[in-house]
Amino acid sequence: MAAVAVALVATASACAGAGGAAGSSGGKSINVLMVGNPQMADVQKLTAGNFTKQTGIKVNFTVLPENELRDKVTQDVATGAGQYDVVTVGAYEVPIWAKNGWLHETSGYAGKDAAFDQADLLKPMVESVSGADGKMYGVPFYGESSFLMYRKDLFAKAGLTMPEHPTWQQVAGFAAKLDDKSTGTAGICLRGLPGWGELFAPLTTVVNTFGGTWFTKDWRAQVNAPDFAKAVGFYVDLVRRHGEPGAAQAGFTECLNTFGQGKAAMWYDATSAAASLEDAKTSKVAGKVGYAYAPVERTKSSGWLWTWAWAMPKTTKKADESWKFMSWASGKEYERLVGAELGWSRLPDGKRESTYEIPEYQRAAKSFYKVTLSSIVQADPVNPGVQPRPTVGIQFVGIPEFADLGTKVSQSVSAAIAGRTSVDQALSAGQKLADQVAAKYR
Repeated sequence: MAAVAVALVATASACAGAGGAAGSSGGKSINVLMVGNPQMADVQKLTAGNFTKQTGIKVNFTVLPENELRDKVTQDVATGAGQYDVVTVGAYEVPIWAKNGWLHETSGYAGKDAAFDQADLLKPMVESVSGADGKMYGVPFYGESSFLMYRKDLFAKAGLTMPEHPTWQQVAGFAAKLDDKSTGTAGICLRGLPGWGELFAPLTTVVNTFGGTWFTKDWRAQVNAPDFAKAVGFYVDLVRRHGEPGAAQAGFTECLNTFGQGKAAMWYDATSAAASLEDAKTSKVAGKVGYAYAPVERTKSSGWLWTWAWAMPKTTKKADESWKFMSWASGKEYERLVGAELGWSRLPDGKRESTYEIPEYQRAAKSFYKVTLSSIVQADPVNPGVQPRPTVGIQFVGIPEFADLGTKVSQSVSAAIAGRTSVDQALSAGQKLADQVAAKYR
């Protein structure tokens, strides 16, 4: 990772100035860099009238799409630029960055903050933001697994029944029958946008359940191995035949919009999407969506495990103020604020046991909350496939090099989705890159 940091120094200056150096604004203010997902938009909307009003701490937000966010936060944290006091990071980054000494430990703050109630956090989410020493180095904002969302009305009209635990072959069959060019309704929406956390988030879960893996336990690259190739070929063929238009440029946000506007019969993605889909103010399919567990092939389950979490870079000079914001945004009372102000289905769920005991939330999220919670609890980062792995991680490989490797291979696979290359060519190129990474660990 040190090499990554050195390489980033050359580019960090081009991005400087977006938020100003931490501590330079004077007074009570913090700079927060976060991903532009719906739950974060809610935080931004509620902060001034609630958190700032209560504490006097002004929050300066910088909001970026997922791929841009990953680049920006890595540049800031890895190089010690110190522009931001709080950043959103995920289950992939936290253990690696904690080991490098780049993040503030947060267990101490959480342990002394009785109102935060650390014991209420779901165990998988705590583990996701913990380092090798067992201490937390972030705070979960919301947690998620992945599941299959489908239009109950379209299934009923076609005389189809979605199993609670579908297979990928069944999903492909449904997509073929529900793909309706006359109404502009795709059979399924799947991410095709390049990025290790975009395209390869869902695709790696498909690889896992088809029997593939990025690396064997003894660090042999498997990117062009038969099971990996079969999974990628299946995914590319499915989205090319029955997926959304422009799939090679569609990520989470684009699929959320496509499915939410009624332009797809199914969507396999993050459980956190349900909150937006069930909001009748913004979604045309609210009340029409069914939720099934992540499709499988050879494994019993295949859902991923992720949290978008708040973290404090070691460079911040405003750790106390930053903790107050993190505690507020990830606290029980914040969830009740969202429910009362914006709607109970929009709670940033997946992180606290108490969330699933709120009567108003149970009523608003009755179609998806049980599947969401069960998917999170059942997710197995240690054994997500059919063979032992060299590291933990379901939709990612827990090594610093994976961000670059996964993104480069995703670019080739996205090109295959767009019809500019073949799956075999994409994976042959990816195998060479994976071999170079594997050689470092053998």
